[in-house]
Amino acid sequence: MIAAIDHVQLAAPPGTEPELRAYYAGVLGMTEIPKPPVLAARGGCWFQAGPVQLHLGTEDGFRPSAKAHPALRVTDIEAYAERLTARGAKVTWDGNLPGHRRFYSWDPVGNRIEFLEPVS
Repeated sequence: MIAAIDHVQLAAPPGTEPELRAYYAGVLGMTEIPKPPVLAARGGCWFQAGPVQLHLGTEDGFRPSAKAHPALRVTDIEAYAERLTARGAKVTWDGNLPGHRRFYSWDPVGNRIEFLEPVS
C-alpha cells in the first residue's frame, strides 16, 4: 500500500541553516518551502524540486553518515555537474552503476548526495 516517498530527512548541526540554504537553494537550485510553525521552532529547513522534498533537521552531536544518502534523479547530468562545480561544490563521478551516469556531492555539513541519470 506504499504509494511514494513523501520526503527524505537529513540531519545537520544546529545553527547551520544559512549554509544549508546556500547549498540546497543556491547550488542545487531547490526551492525552500516553509515548515509548519510548530516544527519551525525546532530549527532546520525544508527544500523542494518538483515532487522531491528534502528536510534538514537539526541534531545535537550531528555526525554525517559515510554511506547513507539520498539519490536524486536529474536530467542533463553533465550540465548539472557543471552547475555544482561552478558554484563551488565538490563533484565526484562514479561509474559503478550499470545503465546510469552518476556522481556524488556533499552539502556543507558533510551529508553525501547521489545524483544520477539513466543512460538511454
